[in-house]
Amino acid sequence: MNYYQEIITQKSWQILLEIKKKFDFVLIGGWAVWLYTKALKSKDVDILVGYDVLEVLKKELAVVKNERLKKYEAKIEEVDIDIYLPYYSNPGLPGEFIQKHLTTKEGFQVPKPEILLILKQRVYGQRKGSVKGEKDKLDIFGLLTLDLDFAFYKKVLKENNQEQLVSELRNLLTTTKRIKELDLKNHQLAKLREKIFSGLG
Repeated sequence: MNYYQEIITQKSWQILLEIKKKFDFVLIGGWAVWLYTKALKSKDVDILVGYDVLEVLKKELAVVKNERLKKYEAKIEEVDIDIYLPYYSNPGLPGEFIQKHLTTKEGFQVPKPEILLILKQRVYGQRKGSVKGEKDKLDIFGLLTLDLDFAFYKKVLKENNQEQLVSELRNLLTTTKRIKELDLKNHQLAKLREKIFSGLG
């Protein structure tokens, strides 16, 4: 199932594979979600890098600093690359916190799924109502179909003063009736809702 045009997502994936050959990074954002869910591909590339890697990236790409959003940005052809850093960026959780909770999927370093869920919830809160916001919502539901550790999820929220995301998640689950892009119909969503609410306690 595609949310964006196949030609764009294919180009984005190829660029991501090329970057992977040259640089050490943690993959976050939509592509990281896709590695877990295999549901919806992404068109942007979001990475978390160390300062040493940033310096090398600056030599290879036209990297621009986005002071307001505390990140760096680059573009390869039509694909946007957002570059986050520890002790500077906060794409939903501090970069250095994300680095402590990683796993590997298909050769990529990615955050644990509970961490990704928090990042997606945060960005969804900012982009709700937009095309990208709708994709964030779909990514959230994709992650919710996984076997998540909600005790860990709540612990991370508490440590980072973001416990309001629990009630936001409950609200999102309660108000969503079907997700056709993920083939989640009303009864499947009801079962998922029950499972998540039970996990959240």
